[in-house]
Amino acid sequence: MGEGLLVLAATPIGDSRHASPALLETLASADLIAAEDTRRLRQLARRLDLELTAPLVSYFEGNEAERTPELVQALQAGSTVALVTDAGMPSVSDPGYRLVRAAVEAGVKVTAVPGPSAALTALAVSGLPVDRFCFEGFLPRRPGPRRARLAELADERRSMIFFEAPHRLRDFLVSARDCFGPERPGAICRELTKTYEEVVRGSLAELADWAEGQVRGEITVVIAGLDPALGGPAAADPTAALASVQRLLDEGAKPTAAVAEAARRHSVDRHELYQAFLAQRASDRPPTEARPGAVSD
Repeated sequence: MGEGLLVLAATPIGDSRHASPALLETLASADLIAAEDTRRLRQLARRLDLELTAPLVSYFEGNEAERTPELVQALQAGSTVALVTDAGMPSVSDPGYRLVRAAVEAGVKVTAVPGPSAALTALAVSGLPVDRFCFEGFLPRRPGPRRARLAELADERRSMIFFEAPHRLRDFLVSARDCFGPERPGAICRELTKTYEEVVRGSLAELADWAEGQVRGEITVVIAGLDPALGGPAAADPTAALASVQRLLDEGAKPTAAVAEAARRHSVDRHELYQAFLAQRASDRPPTEARPGAVSD
C-alpha cells in the first residue's frame, strides 16, 4: 500500500487559459477528485479539453464535516486526492482547511499546485503598497459585527484585502469609510482576468459613491493601511464622531455601546464624546411641556 497524498490544486479565477500544466497533470492522474462544485469542474475540464477519469465527489461548506473522514480514509489507504474549488486556491476563503487539518493529524502528506489567486492579483493591480499586507477575506454579513471588525482594523498599517458580495459592496464601503476615514485610498477589483475586468481606484468616499449603482461580478477590495503621516480616523472632528454615534443609534445600538465604538473609530476620548453626546441630546430635546395643574406665567 502506497502513501496517500492530498493535493490542493489551484484553478483559474476567470480565464481558463491560466490553468497550469501541473493542474492538468494533477487532475488527470489523481485517484479521486474532491470538488466544490463537480459541474463547474466538468465545465472547466471541457474548456481545457481534459478527460477526467477519476471519480468525482462534491466537497463544499455544507458537507465538509461529513465528507472529510471519508477523504481521510481514502488518503490513509494510499490514494492521491486532488482538492479543487470553484476558483483559486482551496482553503483560502474556500473549502479545504478542515480537510488539510485532518490530513495533517492523520500523518498524510499535503502539497499544492500553485496557481491564480484573486487576493494577490487584486493587490498587485491595486496600485497600493504591496510590501506588507494582510488578507481578511469575507467580513461578517450583519452590519454591527462587520463594523466592529473594521473598527479593529482602523490602525492596521498593512494593505488589507477583502472579499465582498456585489449586493453588499456599498454597505461595506460606507462602513470602511466611517471606520478608516473618507480619504483612505482603496481599489475595487471586479471580475479579475475575465472579459469585463474592471479596477476602480480612489478614496473610500469616492468608492462608496461609485458603488451606489448596480455592481455585478466577483469583487475583491484592497484598502491601504493607516499612514500616520497622512492622518486617518484620528483626524476626524468631534462632529464626525457624534454623527457616527447617531448612525449607530439609528441602527439599534445602545447609547454606551454606540459612543464606545464611535470613539474607537475616530480615536477620540470616550468620556468626552459621551459628554458631548449628552449635551447634544439635551439641546435637541423639545422644551418640557407644562404639567397638568402647573401654573405658568
